[in-house]
Amino acid sequence: MSTNKNVVAKSSPAWIEKQFRLTENKTDIRTEIMAGITTFLTMVYIIFVNPDLLSIAGMPKEGVFIATILASIVGTAAMALMANYPFALAPGMGLNAFFAFSVASVVGWQGALALVFLEGILFIILSATNFRTLLINSIPMSLKAAISAGIGLFIALIGFSNSEIVVADPATFVALGDLSSPVAITAIFGLLVAAVLYALKVKGALLFSIIAATIFGMLPGIDVTGHFSGIMAIPSWDSFLSTAFKLDFSQAFKMGSIGLMLSLFMVDLFDTAGTLVGVSTQAGYLDEKGELPRSGSAFMADAIATVAGALFGTSTTTTFVESASGVAEGGRTGLTGIVICVLFVIALFFSPLVGLVPSAATAPALIVVGVLMMQNVLKIDWSDFTQAFPAFLTIVAMPFTYSIANGIGLGFISYAVINTVVKSKNKSNWIINVLAAIFAVYFIFI
Repeated sequence: MSTNKNVVAKSSPAWIEKQFRLTENKTDIRTEIMAGITTFLTMVYIIFVNPDLLSIAGMPKEGVFIATILASIVGTAAMALMANYPFALAPGMGLNAFFAFSVASVVGWQGALALVFLEGILFIILSATNFRTLLINSIPMSLKAAISAGIGLFIALIGFSNSEIVVADPATFVALGDLSSPVAITAIFGLLVAAVLYALKVKGALLFSIIAATIFGMLPGIDVTGHFSGIMAIPSWDSFLSTAFKLDFSQAFKMGSIGLMLSLFMVDLFDTAGTLVGVSTQAGYLDEKGELPRSGSAFMADAIATVAGALFGTSTTTTFVESASGVAEGGRTGLTGIVICVLFVIALFFSPLVGLVPSAATAPALIVVGVLMMQNVLKIDWSDFTQAFPAFLTIVAMPFTYSIANGIGLGFISYAVINTVVKSKNKSNWIINVLAAIFAVYFIFI
């Protein structure tokens, strides 16, 4: 099998072999193409979910649709050409929810784009230094896992709210919604489709569930689907400019904004690091020391994508864990990423479909992603209270206060205090203490 791959790789165009080193990575063009298609199918749901989420902050859906695709193309191409890894990038789930509900609600969506841009610049600076590695290693696994799990709960809550399965209640804060409403019925149908397809390990499960729920929403008596204005269209320059280059820096350097930007940065950093390590382990990229070769280039590509995404008009762009599906299909080089970019270019011409897909169809995807992110609680040592308590605060504060930043802040502060006073084996280092102090000031002045 590997012999055949080598033969095919050697017959590849010289520039492809030189750029992506197919022979060295024991792969071939056909395998890379199939891997790219697989990854694209598993992540393309983001072009429908992201506009729907960010529209809550007042952003035009078509503009966000274009920005989402352009940011994905820039990020994935940068990862492919700079690091030669088959990792795809797009506006991250969780980060987009944080953008819409925690950041834009405070500084407006234009101000939120400015904070994402500054966070990306900070990421670029740290990616060029060893401080990036120092920062990642200084944060305990319990807090990293708790941040991811808490974001999962937060995303799931948004999904349940958008689907009207859970509604606000003045007496009990939240309550079960009217499950006989067209929106709830459509969402429940989509959720069951997504759950079954995911359990069957069907590639593109979330995309197919969105399509199924959208079609279901067109049925007589349901009718929750948006206005149909066609399937394909040339991207509108006016739509692009409705979100592109709209950054507002007027509030960027206020204390409250700095806390929000720091939260954006922390989530982006840990999300990227966790995804890179996890998918790289699956692909066999890690060296004998457990380190990822060319990690600096990979982080730099991620940072560049975030800056580009902010300029285009979308939330933080990050490495997608769905890249693992392409790796499982044999993708080993940046050629997989180039294939993904080509498919995103094609998707750019399907903007009319964004207005057709209702929130009831994208809500199930949010809930399923929440389930997947909650798996990180297994990495927390619940038998050690000095680890468990800060992790618990981090997780529950995000959905209960409807803020990812609050969860991160409470987690860091409680970890620093408990592990400093108790003087446990899990000592709080100076980086944790500094971050805790910044968040304490943030809570005082917000």
